[in-house]
Amino acid sequence: MKQFHKRWLMLTLLTVGTFIGLFKGSEAKQKWMFKVKDREDSKRQLAEQKKVLRNGAVPLDEIELAAYHRS
Repeated sequence: MKQFHKRWLMLTLLTVGTFIGLFKGSEAKQKWMFKVKDREDSKRQLAEQKKVLRNGAVPLDEIELAAYHRS
C-alpha cells in the first residue's frame, strides 16, 4: 500500500507539474513540487513521531537524531 501511495504521488506530481510548467513556467512548477513534497514529508514525520510516542519512547528532534547517528 505504501509503495502504491508513493507511485501515485509521483505520477500526480509529474502530471500536474507538467501542466503548471507549460502554463506558468518552470519556476512555478519547481515551487509547487517543493511545496507538495514538503507537505508529504511533514505528514510522514508526524506519523513517525506519533508511533514513537505510542511505543513509550522519547521523541528526538532532527539535531538529536543526527548526533545519535554520527556516533
